[in-house]
Amino acid sequence: MDLIFYNGKVVTMDDSRSIGQAVAIEGNRIVKVGSDYDILSLKNDNTQVIDLQGKIMVPGFNDSHMHLLSYGHSLTMTDLNGTTSVEEVLERTRAFMENNPVEAGRWIRGRGWNQDYFKGEKRFPTKHDVDRISTEYPICLTRACGHVLTVNTKALQIMGIDKDSPQIPGGKFDLDKNGEPNGIFREDAMRVVYDSIPSPGLEEIKKMILQASRDLNSMGITSVGTDDFEALSGSDYENVIVAYKQLVEEGIGTVRIYEQCLLPKKERLQEFLGKGYKTGYGDENFKIGPLKLLIDGSLGARTAAMREDYSDDSGNKGITTATQEYLDELVRVAHENKCQIAIHGIGDKGMYMAFEAIEKALEKEPRNNHRHGIVHAQITDKTLLGKFRDIDMLAYIQPIFLDYDWKIVRNRVGEEREKTSYNWKTMFDMGIHIPCGSDSPVETFDVMKGIYEAVTRKDLQGNPEGGWLPEQALTPYEALYGFTREGAYASFEENEKGAIAKGYLADLVVLSEDILLIDPDNIKDVKVEMTVFGGRILSV
Repeated sequence: MDLIFYNGKVVTMDDSRSIGQAVAIEGNRIVKVGSDYDILSLKNDNTQVIDLQGKIMVPGFNDSHMHLLSYGHSLTMTDLNGTTSVEEVLERTRAFMENNPVEAGRWIRGRGWNQDYFKGEKRFPTKHDVDRISTEYPICLTRACGHVLTVNTKALQIMGIDKDSPQIPGGKFDLDKNGEPNGIFREDAMRVVYDSIPSPGLEEIKKMILQASRDLNSMGITSVGTDDFEALSGSDYENVIVAYKQLVEEGIGTVRIYEQCLLPKKERLQEFLGKGYKTGYGDENFKIGPLKLLIDGSLGARTAAMREDYSDDSGNKGITTATQEYLDELVRVAHENKCQIAIHGIGDKGMYMAFEAIEKALEKEPRNNHRHGIVHAQITDKTLLGKFRDIDMLAYIQPIFLDYDWKIVRNRVGEEREKTSYNWKTMFDMGIHIPCGSDSPVETFDVMKGIYEAVTRKDLQGNPEGGWLPEQALTPYEALYGFTREGAYASFEENEKGAIAKGYLADLVVLSEDILLIDPDNIKDVKVEMTVFGGRILSV
């Protein structure tokens, strides 16, 4: 036996909800879970034995939807999270340029600003603001949600965007009172910006993945569903696949990847399928997952597609990034080629469009256990909730979103629509699968903070008192299930990971406190003391 853990509380997350004391591991698999006596009897002279000292051990965490490569890339940019004014956005970017000298022609990037956190005027930065940083270097500053960005005049010149430029289908760039572009780009229009930025090479991509993986491991994350194909400007999805594969071959990958393949054009999807790629291609370390599609934007940017106007923005119903007909066709092609499908849907209109496309595909070619899903699934109503159950769709949820969203939901959609939104407990009780994630780098991937928000329905400052829509709170066990078993289910790997059981991958986490028993308000402060990946103990 290679490795034994004993004297702990081993929360197996298996179907019987059993609790063990000890775990035996050989190679990258779990051999047995049981009592200290049973497991310690398996040790030999070469066995590494670790005393858990009564600590709780759970399966390795699975972030079911994030952007690993985008997070890794964000580490090379100005961090604008937590900025409280346009002026602070500018100051941080100037400081970044001073501390990280850039060569001529190089783009300056930043990410993380959110106008709703600004004190005073809550507005998007414009090119006139960003020009105060520099008119020599092109600058791109992306909102935290990733659905809006601002560039300076130099960037507009490089892109050739002026008052005579046509708008981009599925998005828009804003104009000022004189009809000139003001530097703000939304949804698909952002692609024009990103395509103008030089793309990192293969070795740079690998470096970003490794740094991101180390940070994920420090939070106990050993598996992710990640959307990477268009994370970098001009990126070729083959470069992304090769980067992950090389890290596996070199034996230095420490996060299991289920790639959510963003391929928004039919020709690109058909090319991808023609190369033999489809859901399930790969192995336990890197695997092709669902086709990822976008149908709308974000609630914070008021680009999520709504059936009725935004309550705080009359005449605005958000943005749909594709027609129903085009969405139908992409879903049909993917479904017929046995691909799983995951569609970004935040607004109710966006989700109705997604369901219509999937219902048409299933009617034409019925298939059980398809595990199609909607990513985010935020502004739902009773009909949509029923569709999730009746069609057996996954609802990929991000509990950490409550940290910001509870403050804006009622303003954005009104009290009636609010009541049936972010209804996670209702979903769970209806038997809907709710794999949990973070959408990082939009929000933190700290799983303890995600579980805390799912259980308390409060933000990280403890507001609102009693929780927002508290009847929708999950129990600690249900939230932990969402970050372990449900993530594995979303990738058809519930018999491989997400539990501590014989034959399962030895992906494990040791926590500083028992999150199933402590005061839920303290869950956010629990630390990861050890992460085990495939039987290897990683530094955290």
